[in-house]
Amino acid sequence: MTDTDHAIVVEGLRKTYGRKHALDGLDLTVPRGTVHGLLGPNGAGKTTTVRVLATLLRPDAGRVEVAGRDVVSHPDEVRRRIGLLGQHAAVDEELSGRQNLDMFGRLYHLGARRAAARAEELLERFALADTGRKPVGRYSGGMRRRLDLAAALILAPEVLFLDEPTTGLDPRGRTEVWESVRSLVDGGTTVLLTTQYLEEADQLADRISVVDTGKVIAAGTPDELKARLGGDRIDVVVRDAGRLAAAASVVAMAARAAAVTTDPDRRLISAPVTDRMGALTETVRALAAAGIEAADIALRRPTLDEVFLHVTGAAPAGAEAKEGAAA
Repeated sequence: MTDTDHAIVVEGLRKTYGRKHALDGLDLTVPRGTVHGLLGPNGAGKTTTVRVLATLLRPDAGRVEVAGRDVVSHPDEVRRRIGLLGQHAAVDEELSGRQNLDMFGRLYHLGARRAAARAEELLERFALADTGRKPVGRYSGGMRRRLDLAAALILAPEVLFLDEPTTGLDPRGRTEVWESVRSLVDGGTTVLLTTQYLEEADQLADRISVVDTGKVIAAGTPDELKARLGGDRIDVVVRDAGRLAAAASVVAMAARAAAVTTDPDRRLISAPVTDRMGALTETVRALAAAGIEAADIALRRPTLDEVFLHVTGAAPAGAEAKEGAAA
């Protein structure tokens, strides 16, 4: 795949603040017409990367191209080809959705007629055409975020940067935004997504880069990253916490696992397995033979949360508070 097949090409990107290396040789390539997830702990360099790509911050070193243009030598050309949806709403809550989009169109020098036509087109595209004169302050969270997304698309950008797009939304609002993003990509837009919600990256991203200490430390499709942890696992929750150690020994033998992990607070035992159904059948039989009652038994694939913990050594911020603050 050549550079012309990529919407984003980053090589050796560096940015420092005093003695702090915010970005320390970061490399990233994003094929056109895909969603690329950028994950990492707080302070890892995700938002700094987006700011450099969006020409809001000048890099200290490295090669950075977006939509085929260099962000340092041709920033104006890059800006004409990108859209940015930040962590916070950019719309006026006193105005209607139509008035907001018309205003953005005029700010982008589309002219009155083109701005009005583009507003109508985007309202229809994001299922907001029937909101009439209702002020944005009376929209639901999902509707408001879809309007934000529409505003970022006034100029029909080739590349769209989504920085924590669903922070603070309830599950319904989050799903509405996901559906809108999928529709954009189906139409050929390239999306770079930063998010605290690993489920969101799993749902939307074609590929993921995990960033820590200013560089990419792991990359691949969601399935490729999960496969690093060894495939399927069996989870057993015991009824009696006092039997946890005994149950762990039984599960290890029944599942033929070299090692098991236990979580006393959740009365949970987890072990890797190769033969899914064989391990499940043997574990159920062995626990019954040992007189250990299980409250729950399940087979599952590793999650992106576990991948994140494995490669960064820290749980994602969203794991502790689903409505957590953005990075």
